Amino acid sequence: MSDDLTRDPFARLRQATRARIGLGRSGAGLPTSALASFRLDAARARDAVHAPLDVAALQDELSGFDTLALASAAADRSVYLRRPDLGRKLSHESRSALREGGYDLAFVICDGLSSAAVQAHAGATLRAAHEALSDLSIAPVAIVTQGRVAVGDEIGQGLGARMVAVLIGERPGLTVADSLGIYLTHNPQPGCPDSDRNCLSNIHLSGGQTPVQAASKLAWLVREARRRGLTGTKLKEEAPSLAASEIMPLPERPKD
Repeated sequence: MSDDLTRDPFARLRQATRARIGLGRSGAGLPTSALASFRLDAARARDAVHAPLDVAALQDELSGFDTLALASAAADRSVYLRRPDLGRKLSHESRSALREGGYDLAFVICDGLSSAAVQAHAGATLRAAHEALSDLSIAPVAIVTQGRVAVGDEIGQGLGARMVAVLIGERPGLTVADSLGIYLTHNPQPGCPDSDRNCLSNIHLSGGQTPVQAASKLAWLVREARRRGLTGTKLKEEAPSLAASEIMPLPERPKD
């Protein structure tokens, strides 16, 4: 048995999980290093929730796409966090900006509960998905601030899209603060139940599925949903896994 395992019997388990286990103690409290790590991750999670989405930067990243900058009925972040219902519908001004076009699919990007996730991964995920679905008619990309998943239903209906895919920042945790989720809905309309959606979650570069992997699964779901005329609990995601050679490497993210 190695000296490390003799001194720390949890060392081997930590190699298999990002959970905080066997942190040890210093007197009645945590060791300084464990406490500092916890506080840093908690701060990152808070920042992910409260930091505003840089819409202009996202639009620059999506150069070449037609985009619509929209807002939910939640006037600011404080209202958004206290009134989830207002994040599920558009403001009056944004609703009037929608033009029906008879599209196969609409992409909606929402800050959700992690603008960090959207800023880091939405662009790469959207580009990969758009390329995989290039034979479909795709609506202008809607970017919604203070938005929740269900706001995509109103947008999809307003654009005349048969399906809507909402890319949204997931609730941050103490291990990952920049996890992106995708929710796909066939025949979107206000009042659509969550059971009629398919979800792809845990999209990030710290042990989750990569944007390219998520885009591949989304493309499979979109084609099956189109063929069968439904999404949700009756449509199981059974997309084949990408071979390692098919996963294109992403540019390295800048270090802090």
